[in-house]
Amino acid sequence: MAIGEIGRRRVRTFKANRRGYWSLWIFSVLFLLTLFADVIANDKPLLLRYAGAFYFPLFSAYPETVFGGFLETEADYSDPEVQELIEAKGWILWPLIPFSYDTICYDLPTPAPSAPTWTNWLGTDDQARDVVARLIYGFRISVLFGLALTLISSAIGIAAGAIQGYFGGRIDLYFQRFIEIWSSLPTLYLLIILASVVQPNFWWLLGLLLLFSWTELVRVVRAEFLRTRNFDYVRAARALGASDLSIMFNHILPNAMVATLTFLPFILSGAITSLTALDFLGFGLPPGSASLGELLNQGKNNLSAPWLGLSGFFVIALMLSLLIFVGEAVRDAFDPRKSFRADAPPPEQTGYHAEATA
Repeated sequence: MAIGEIGRRRVRTFKANRRGYWSLWIFSVLFLLTLFADVIANDKPLLLRYAGAFYFPLFSAYPETVFGGFLETEADYSDPEVQELIEAKGWILWPLIPFSYDTICYDLPTPAPSAPTWTNWLGTDDQARDVVARLIYGFRISVLFGLALTLISSAIGIAAGAIQGYFGGRIDLYFQRFIEIWSSLPTLYLLIILASVVQPNFWWLLGLLLLFSWTELVRVVRAEFLRTRNFDYVRAARALGASDLSIMFNHILPNAMVATLTFLPFILSGAITSLTALDFLGFGLPPGSASLGELLNQGKNNLSAPWLGLSGFFVIALMLSLLIFVGEAVRDAFDPRKSFRADAPPPEQTGYHAEATA
């Protein structure tokens, strides 16, 4: 009951921070929508009916001959001739945005980068690709990359900090010297060198950044374990024969997680910023990938097309601002002073207020 009451108090404190509470809702809705980016923005129809039969091009590949064409390859549904063949004996249901992140728009009113129109709401980039579609896919891959990097690096950092703080002594001393040396390495230069040797992709970038990002939580967890390892309940568990692993993860870690959870939203925003910076410099995801950093780079190279830089800037600013606001609310929720303050009765219910009113 005590743990449940503490949890409820923290939830109330989190909700009391209206900015952080609504930022979490907005970020969750945006992320949920981008998870279905293939349904929202795609150059393949969601559903089509031809000659009395239904087809799902989004999930299956159909040759052009199925719809009366003469090519054995997959049908190009953006081709006007293929559309005429289908609509002669049926109909087509398109996504809200009929472009994917790599779709080339050929019927532009001006050479690429083309200004916003009713067809391309935020225009196209310098390779004639729809900006809205690239923003949607770029938001998704940035958040997924940030979440993966945050969870894996946090797990490694928590384990390393727990081992250091619990055992102390020479293990702590040697580990601290190793972390000091490792943290002093020029991370950006090493990433550039490694990226020039191997063509980076999502998983390569995740592994490379993981090499240097796992140290962020070590200091916090180590300090919490050093403080807690000699508490009475830890000594009692050790006297009852509990193993070191059980004491670390069943007795001490729950207390250390309070400080750890407050850092996670900020670590997530840092991971997203790292990916964006690498993409901006040209050492990130492979060319052609949906990337917010690459869109910013295009905005820098095409100053006559301000919609490129402004679109990427506002999406990244919104994403990071929401995460920072959520982080502030989480920090307040785990602050005991603010948690108890959130449970305090309003002034009109106190005797002091009643005397002042009288």
